[in-house]
Amino acid sequence: MIFRLTQRLNAKIKAGPLVAAPLDHNVYADWSARLFAAGRAQYILLSHTSSLYSVVMYGCGITHDGLFIGRAADAIREFMDYDGLSLFYVNFIAPATAAVRFCKPLDRSVIGSMNELEAVAKLHLATGEISPFDVGFKLNKTLLSAIRSSATQGYSTPRDAFTRLGS
Repeated sequence: MIFRLTQRLNAKIKAGPLVAAPLDHNVYADWSARLFAAGRAQYILLSHTSSLYSVVMYGCGITHDGLFIGRAADAIREFMDYDGLSLFYVNFIAPATAAVRFCKPLDRSVIGSMNELEAVAKLHLATGEISPFDVGFKLNKTLLSAIRSSATQGYSTPRDAFTRLGS
């Protein structure tokens, strides 16, 4: 499994030097992560690198790479359970967590799309009326051009893109 970290998140969890790497051979086991602040709290945005399917979790207290891996895997599992996608987690993601690598972000389109998702997340989190967990559902309904397909004619939602990966 690959977690692609921003420099800011890497500095927080002390994962060491990051190297560039192509997408993981298991298309479901490649996730990008970034640290951001909304209000006075830290959050981590976890986005599946290809589909931008996203989960938001609290960043407070995550001080090293082992803790990050455990909390990120738990956040992804819990979110996918509630989203009706637990079979994807059980069959493809959970087995990949046995060997985790930290890498540099894949490319600028992923970084740009995650910037957009972060802005949407900050907007929802700033009110304090919605939990980070629930923000993930809002993000996964956001139309993005970076994950378009010929079937969607220009835009797609991260959830739709994630569920289409296997087909």
